[in-house]
Amino acid sequence: MISLKPAKGMLLVAEPSIIGDISFNRSVVLLAEYNKNGSVGFILNKPLKYNLNDFIPEINSTIPVYNGGPVEQDNLYFIHKVPKLIPNSIEISNDIYWGGDFNEIINLLQESKIKETEIRFFLGYSGWSHFQLEEELEENSWVVTENSYKNNILAKSNENFWKEKMIEFGGEYLIWSNAPENPSFN
Repeated sequence: MISLKPAKGMLLVAEPSIIGDISFNRSVVLLAEYNKNGSVGFILNKPLKYNLNDFIPEINSTIPVYNGGPVEQDNLYFIHKVPKLIPNSIEISNDIYWGGDFNEIINLLQESKIKETEIRFFLGYSGWSHFQLEEELEENSWVVTENSYKNNILAKSNENFWKEKMIEFGGEYLIWSNAPENPSFN
């Protein structure tokens, strides 16, 4: 598999060799930022057993919350595709944004003006310091690929997303699509 160069908006797909890492085993990460200072991303395919109402009781919402990564897991982060409704949003690419005015999000959710398919919430994020991601790429920990789903990535990404990417990659990756998560269970 030929991996592309990382950039904002690209996907990082965990190589099957990442086995013992609870956060990144079988993860698909959307890179929200990539520059000389480091990288920030959000794991798209690891829903938690919580919804938004569990963290913000005043919002009557069952929008699921995902594990965004191992950094700052006591903070709530979000990506969305409604920048006109959320001031101070930062474009990732392909009409996907992250951040913005959280108070406005609370209001919009209370007024049912944001749909679940337009926003995703995460506990924590995935972060790499300067050259850390490049080192992991050299160690073949990740495959970098285009986000061919554009802003539909929020509806597309689910618990089977990693398996679907393995099938899409084909070749030697096909066998991993049905392998148990922990090879010792085989």
